[in-house]
Amino acid sequence: MNTSVVICVYTEERWEDIRQAVASVENQTRPAHELILVVDHNPGLHLKLKREYPRAIVVENTHEQGLSGGKNTGVATADGEIVAFLDDDAVAEPGWLEALEEGFQESGVVGVGGRTDPLWASGGRPRWFPYEFDWTVGCSYRGMPAVRSPIRNVMGGNAAFLRDVVSEVGGFHSGIGRSVQGRRSRPLGCEETEFCIRLSQRRPGSVMLFEPRAVIGHKVSGQRERFAYFRSRCYAEGLSKALVTQEVGTQDGLSSERAHALKTLPLGALRGVGEALRGDLGGLGRAAAIVVGLTWTSWGYVVGSVRLKVARS
Repeated sequence: MNTSVVICVYTEERWEDIRQAVASVENQTRPAHELILVVDHNPGLHLKLKREYPRAIVVENTHEQGLSGGKNTGVATADGEIVAFLDDDAVAEPGWLEALEEGFQESGVVGVGGRTDPLWASGGRPRWFPYEFDWTVGCSYRGMPAVRSPIRNVMGGNAAFLRDVVSEVGGFHSGIGRSVQGRRSRPLGCEETEFCIRLSQRRPGSVMLFEPRAVIGHKVSGQRERFAYFRSRCYAEGLSKALVTQEVGTQDGLSSERAHALKTLPLGALRGVGEALRGDLGGLGRAAAIVVGLTWTSWGYVVGSVRLKVARS
C-alpha cells in the first residue's frame, strides 16, 4: 500500500513549523508516495510554498475555509491508497509512516492513529498540567491505550485513513471543529471524532486502530501552556461534543468520554493529591486542574446542548 501525506496550512506565521513538518516527512524510513500541502485561502502562502517545494503537490483549499475543508481537499487530491494527516506544527519521528501503514495490515482496519507527544515551548510541562488533559493541546493523554488497540476515534493531527473510505462516507464535516482556522475566538475541535464515529456507523465492522509506535511531536505554544487557555479549551470541547452528539447520537458520541470522566479522571485527581502528600506540591495543582477541566467541559456540553435544542425549536 502507498500513502499520500497531507499537511494543511493556513498562515505564514508558522513558516518555520511548516518547514520542520515537511522535513520530517521527507526523512521517513518508508518514503511517502506523495506530499500534499493544502493552503487554506492564503494566496501568498500558496505561492511561497510552490516555490519552496517544487517536488510537493501544493494546492489551495477548494472547500469551505477551515481544517475540514482542507482535509477534504487533500483527500480529493491524493493518489495513494492511504491518506495520512500531519499537523503543520508537528514533527514526525522517522518510523511514523511505516508504523501507520503496518496498522492497515490488520483485518477490518480503515483508520490508524499514532501517539502524539507534547513539545512544550517553555522546555517542560507546567507543573499544574495534568497528563489526563493533554488532549487540550492536541496530544495523546493518560487513559489512552499503551499498546496497539482498537479505539473509537483517532486524533486528527496524527492519523491515516483508507482514501476510498473517506470519500465513501462524505469526508470531514465543517461546522464542528475549526471552520475558520485561527480566527475563531474559541478553540473548537472534534471534527475527526465525528468523522470516525460516522464512518463506523455507516460501515459496521470497521476498525480504528491506535498504534503507539507511530510517534509525532506536537508543538505547544506558550499561550497554550496557560491555565486560561486550558479552561477555554475544555469549555470549547464541551460545545463541540454537543455538536458531535447531535450528528451521531449520545451513546456513540460520549462513550469514551464517560469512561474517561468516571474512571481516569477520579484516579488522576487522587494521584495528584497523593503526589502532593509525598512532597510534590504540583500534584495539588494537577488535581485541581482535573476538577476544573471536567467541570468546564461538562458545562460547555450543557450550554451547547441547550443552544442546539433552542435552535431546533
